[in-house]
Amino acid sequence: MRELRIRVLAGVFVVAGVLSWAGARLWNSIGTLPSVPLAAPIVLALIAVVLLATALSLRARFKAQRERRPGAKGVDPLMAARAVVFGQASALVAALVAGMYGGTGVFLLELLDIPARRDQAFYAGFSVLAGIAVIAAALFLERVCKLPEDEDHNHAGAEPAA
Repeated sequence: MRELRIRVLAGVFVVAGVLSWAGARLWNSIGTLPSVPLAAPIVLALIAVVLLATALSLRARFKAQRERRPGAKGVDPLMAARAVVFGQASALVAALVAGMYGGTGVFLLELLDIPARRDQAFYAGFSVLAGIAVIAAALFLERVCKLPEDEDHNHAGAEPAA
């Protein structure tokens, strides 16, 4: 499984932000801009909490397993792989959604004198922050589940110099 690259997440965020900003400008010139829901930052924050709780739980179980504590529960490799895949998918979706709300929020900065648009700009800003929290939690989960490097594998077949 390949590691999630921050460059990819940043690229998704920027592209989604630019397209969302342009779409918001176009939509506003045609009619009414759709609202930013209050539920967006709440849902993203809940996903971040679930990812963080999973990472902390797995980290504690890995530590207990490494220390060979009596009664320590092992971690099923398939469960760890599923957790990493969930984290990676969540991070990609969060980068897309945060970019979308970020672009919309930048457009809404022009309309802060309207109370309803000001509230939507706050919701968009909180959505971006919650999206960043999802990405951070997903990267932490991926780091927790990363296998240690096999040092003997890198030097296999190499003879010591005489």
